[in-house]
Parts: sequence; C-alpha cells; structure tokens
Amino acid sequence: MSYLIEFFKLVSDETRLRIIVLLAQGDLYVCQICGVLKLSQPKVSKHLSKLRDLNYVVDERKEKYILYSLNLQDDVIKKLVQNIIENIERYPILKEDRNRLTDKDAFLRQCKTKLD
Repeated sequence: MSYLIEFFKLVSDETRLRIIVLLAQGDLYVCQICGVLKLSQPKVSKHLSKLRDLNYVVDERKEKYILYSLNLQDDVIKKLVQNIIENIERYPILKEDRNRLTDKDAFLRQCKTKLD
C-alpha cells in the first residue's frame, strides 16, 4: 500500500505525471523530454532525478546524452498509466505532449547541435 501512496504523491505534480506518461510511450533523452514538455533542462532534470531516486525511471548514458526509461514494478500502477494513455483524448495537456512527441527526433538533433 505504501508504494501506491508514494506513487500518487509523486504524480500529484503535473510535470512528473507528464514525464511518466511520456516515458510510458517510449524511452527518451532529456532534451527530447524538454522539447516535448516545453520546459527548461534544469527543471526537467530535477523531476527526473526525483523519479530516478524513487526507482520509477532508470537512466543510461549514451555518449554525451542520458536516455530515460520507465521502470514501473507494480502491475496496478502500470495499468493505471496505460489507462491514462488509452484515454489521453480526455486530458488536453497530455494529448498535446503526445502530439509533440512526433517531433522527438528534431528535439534530439537540436540538442546535439547545441552540444557539438
């Protein structure tokens, strides 16, 4: 039960909920998440750090970049997140995020251009 309560506290923050829903749709680099959410890298990294500390996401370094993946262990929470995605039309901001997700490769190219 404490795992469930911890999860709901965590996703009571809109940005963290948006990140979880994004990562449930596929692995993403930090710069892609920033582009989709239209948020700064420090703000996104702060939320990703919290999610990582609580083991809801895992990261993997790929050269200069960090790739994030969702790491949900509880089946109830997995189904909850999947249900949100299946009903994404009901949540305008999540729907907008999903639409911008189609530009994830462009966001990654922009990031690479800035770092190179």
